[in-house]
Amino acid sequence: MNMSSDTVELQRRVRELKERRNAVILAHNYQVPEIQDVADYVGDSLGLSFKAKETRADVILFCGVHFMAETAKIVNPAKRVIVPDLEAGCSLADSCDANALTKWRAEHPGVVVVAYINCTAAVKAQTDIICTSGNAVKVVNSVPRDKQILFCPDENLGQWVMEQTGRKLILWPGVCHVHVKFTAESLAKLRTKHLSAKVVAHPECLPIVRSMADEVCSTEKMIAYCKTSPSKAFIIVTESGMLHRLRKEVPGKEFIAGPTNTCSCNECEYMKRNTLEKCVAVLENLSPEITLDEDIRRRALVPIERMLALG
Repeated sequence: MNMSSDTVELQRRVRELKERRNAVILAHNYQVPEIQDVADYVGDSLGLSFKAKETRADVILFCGVHFMAETAKIVNPAKRVIVPDLEAGCSLADSCDANALTKWRAEHPGVVVVAYINCTAAVKAQTDIICTSGNAVKVVNSVPRDKQILFCPDENLGQWVMEQTGRKLILWPGVCHVHVKFTAESLAKLRTKHLSAKVVAHPECLPIVRSMADEVCSTEKMIAYCKTSPSKAFIIVTESGMLHRLRKEVPGKEFIAGPTNTCSCNECEYMKRNTLEKCVAVLENLSPEITLDEDIRRRALVPIERMLALG
């Protein structure tokens, strides 16, 4: 990727400020390439939060969306967590309101609540156990078979977990607005142009799209699958920022963005709110900063620790 002189200078400034602030820079897989390239770690939200915990940094600059930075604060209470843009939200996290979940739980006592990591701290604080897209099947299987489970907030991931476990779940009606834009029609058209390519889809996609995939997995497992597969080409059905990391970590193979009916790739406008200019500004000002009520933070940590205890 050829970078402009302005981009190079902004990246130099970010690195300079990072050293001055004793900061660690975390970038989600869906961030723009120029931010991924300046980050200390690139990955999924929970993995990044624990990478930060291993460092001696005083400040965490989390380049992702709001709930991800909250997760970093949950597991790193002594570190200052800052974000490039406080308005970088998430349609999926927004689909599960904490007050609505409180009401639901009161009306359904005894139901175990399994929450996907893509939710707010206030929602995490009310759940029994957290999961990621990579371990959701294992987490659900850890719940006794005689217990009813509410899976929130992503109904598509929940449907996929039901397929894998054979268990009936109560599904919260939430979706990722990016992943539901992938359609069977657009994917079928693209496959005719790349007949030898393997299709790799995120489980947040619609069931009909997942049914067309050679592999359904989390973003982290996409790396391992593409590395070990003998195939030389892959259609990646998730947010298009993932392709930059794949091209860096799996050189010599071709990665094609999964299409929608309206575009040849699919971007999250919230993820793309973060820019190098904003990274410079937040490192200069140490604001916007993520703060959490300590009671919520402590309660939100419990279901994360329960997940980690599963190994």
